[in-house]
Amino acid sequence: MIERLDTVKRHTLRDHVLDALRAAIISGELEPGVLYSAPWLSERFGVSPTPVREAMLDLVKQGLVTSVPNKGFRVTETSEEDLDSIARIRMLLEPPSVRSIIDEIPDSDIPGLRAQADKIVDAAKRGDLVEYIDADQRFHLMLLDYCHNPRLSQIVSDLRAQTRLFGLAALVERGELEKSAQEHHTIIDLIERRQGEEVELFLRKHIGHVRGIWAAGNAPDEQIS
Repeated sequence: MIERLDTVKRHTLRDHVLDALRAAIISGELEPGVLYSAPWLSERFGVSPTPVREAMLDLVKQGLVTSVPNKGFRVTETSEEDLDSIARIRMLLEPPSVRSIIDEIPDSDIPGLRAQADKIVDAAKRGDLVEYIDADQRFHLMLLDYCHNPRLSQIVSDLRAQTRLFGLAALVERGELEKSAQEHHTIIDLIERRQGEEVELFLRKHIGHVRGIWAAGNAPDEQIS
């Protein structure tokens, strides 16, 4: 029983560290291109190196960082060209896909979609960037679920993971993140009215707007140890 409780505590700590690291990456506190050692990160977050290494390996799987053997972890850099390419691919995939299934979304599912949009807005009001991104991703994947195409959903999920939305921190500071969050309610309004062409056009605008607040980041190639 003791071993089991220790394991639970360890996973809880790892999850806590994972959330803290994701928030630091999203806010730009941990900068792209900079190499961070596990000891430095453990001191920064006040924990032992083990949960830091475990959390960073989870972030490697998510594409947020890369592992540098015997040195540490580097926050993944994404160039402006990469961001443009990702936005174009999303525009090719998401807007027409949602338009194609707009009549297949039952009226009874609209409240659930609105509840998810509310989570995005609530996170924006709190300035909780990790929760904002999680809720935003869940919302868009909920729409794609109606396509019954797991490969499509996985591709979009992977594309979104490569764009960490560093620009969200600036929107919070300017008090503009909530306005961006409200766009998700507009998407639902158009779906509820079964306006396929309009929802496709708005989704293109939405993705373009999101692209406008992405920041690739050009941090110096240095190491913090």
